[in-house]
Amino acid sequence: MDKTTQQIIISGLGGQGVLFVTRLLAEAAIGKGLSVLISETHGMAQRGGNVISHLKVGPEAGRGALISPLIRPGRADVLLALHPEAMLVHGHFLRPEGTPFGEGGGASPGPYTVDACSIAASLGSPVSANLVLLGFAAASGKLFCGPEQIEGVLKGFSGKRAEISLKAFRAGCEAAGATSAN
Repeated sequence: MDKTTQQIIISGLGGQGVLFVTRLLAEAAIGKGLSVLISETHGMAQRGGNVISHLKVGPEAGRGALISPLIRPGRADVLLALHPEAMLVHGHFLRPEGTPFGEGGGASPGPYTVDACSIAASLGSPVSANLVLLGFAAASGKLFCGPEQIEGVLKGFSGKRAEISLKAFRAGCEAAGATSAN
């Protein structure tokens, strides 16, 4: 797969940071000179309902340029499932050879699952589970960019959460290293 062209679904529940993860990935793509299309469905997000974000990353112009922001079922290269149920709800978007990254807390572990909630809680920031999962995915080598690009975008954000956000992201990267070593 050409990693400069990717279709990514980010799925979770309201309040889990689906839109924040989408923004980080989009900014990382723009930093690499790639074109980005995004479509978000918020629905009942404020009540903990499903939230899905479609992110397409591709060449700036010319042949293979991006046309539509929506990803058709069976076409996503990567699925980031921030909640264990997100895989069931939006897994149909993933192509057969695609890579599903998921929150593995309480579920049967797979090669692309991580207990992001427990890792984030151990850092004292349970709301940072989204960044743990993103770090895990970035360190896997399956995304269009590596951890360095996403970390660079994260460093660009300021505020009281910047330090814990970086810690959570790096903990996810470390978890990916531990998984591949097993």
